[in-house]
Amino acid sequence: MIVNTSETLSRGMEILTQSMGIVEAERFIFLVKTEGFDYTKWQREYFDNKSKEEMDSEMDSYFATHPYSGDPKKII
Repeated sequence: MIVNTSETLSRGMEILTQSMGIVEAERFIFLVKTEGFDYTKWQREYFDNKSKEEMDSEMDSYFATHPYSGDPKKII
């Protein structure tokens, strides 16, 4: 599924506002823009501070609560 920039931004904003509410979503966007947020660096720091056991536990928990329900033929 190919979407354009406008669709991606709209979907992202919808997800943020549903999850955080409009005020916190706007605050999040403001912080990302003004703090020079580097997503790759943040992810690296986040994962570097996790043990293998913590990662395994978090992945197991995620997969248990988010089972795959798609059609694998559409991925392949």
